[in-house]
Amino acid sequence: MTKMKTLADAFLDELQDVLSAEKQLTKAIPKMAKKASCEKLTKALEDHLEQTKEHVKRVEKAFEETGKPARVKKCAAMAGLIEEAESMMGEEADPDVMDAIIIALAQKVEHYEIATYGTLCTWAKKLGYTNSKEQLGQNLDDEEKADKHLTKLSKAINTAAIE
Repeated sequence: MTKMKTLADAFLDELQDVLSAEKQLTKAIPKMAKKASCEKLTKALEDHLEQTKEHVKRVEKAFEETGKPARVKKCAAMAGLIEEAESMMGEEADPDVMDAIIIALAQKVEHYEIATYGTLCTWAKKLGYTNSKEQLGQNLDDEEKADKHLTKLSKAINTAAIE
């Protein structure tokens, strides 16, 4: 267990956590895309998978200013969100209802990532980690856009699920 004596220690710990989260997502998103029946939702998930691969690279670049190697610390929160998603996707549901469920699950993930990247950006700025702030800020922007896109898709999908 790492001692958190400084904000830099906390930043490194959280960076290791988010690297784990993003790597876990590179394995989970394809399962969600495969389960989706709405072509627009499938496309959104596939596009976000490509972004997630880029997020991993950016997080790895953010480690440079810490002077420490890019290592993961298992993100229990993401593991829990993925476990919940796998459980829910295993349920029997109409395709439209399953798509609504997938959007809800994906948005839980997005909100977790938005909170994490928001914190990391604030800490990077306080620590003077300019490059880290830039890399993580790009990830934050991507996550916020993905969340908005899912919200837009959910309007039609939720309506279809009701009918």
